[in-house]
Amino acid sequence: MTSPSTSETPTEDQNRPEPAFGWTAYAEQINGRFAMIGFVSLLILEFFTRQDFFTWLGLR
Repeated sequence: MTSPSTSETPTEDQNRPEPAFGWTAYAEQINGRFAMIGFVSLLILEFFTRQDFFTWLGLR
């Protein structure tokens, strides 16, 4: 059994997307993560306060 050479196995740096400006896959990935964090935070806020988001904004 032979071990694969270093040129055949991808390293962590090769799999990591490069930060860049504009509509890139990296930007979309970060945006999606922040959206998930915001959505879960809103659910937790509504659960503990027993008020919905519109009440917090003063629209009700």
